[in-house]
Amino acid sequence: QMPHGCMPLPSFWKMVEDTLQQSGAQLRTFCQMFETVAPSPATQPLNPAEERKVLSLVSKHGPDKLYQVTSNISGSKDLDLTLQRGQIVALLQSVDTKGNTSRWLVDAGGPRGFVPAGKLQPY
Repeated sequence: QMPHGCMPLPSFWKMVEDTLQQSGAQLRTFCQMFETVAPSPATQPLNPAEERKVLSLVSKHGPDKLYQVTSNISGSKDLDLTLQRGQIVALLQSVDTKGNTSRWLVDAGGPRGFVPAGKLQPY
């Protein structure tokens, strides 16, 4: 019933390939536009208080454990943290108390709690 239902197989695959290439180009354009509108948190400068906190976290946990929050986190469960985009945290455990690897235990330079792993990127 679809217009391409009666197409020869090579023509159908060519149409699929063209459609995927066009979609890929649109996605790349969207990603580039998004990056210019909302720059990566890694490019945001830290204020002096945040710099002191980062130095403290590095001395306690080491530089390889530091992560930056990629978007605001609003804690909804017990022991969840509420953090702002751009904040630096140190990874304590990449799993929660029930073995869920999508929630990580972090040190936010004072409070410790759980955050969604998907909202963290290595610093």
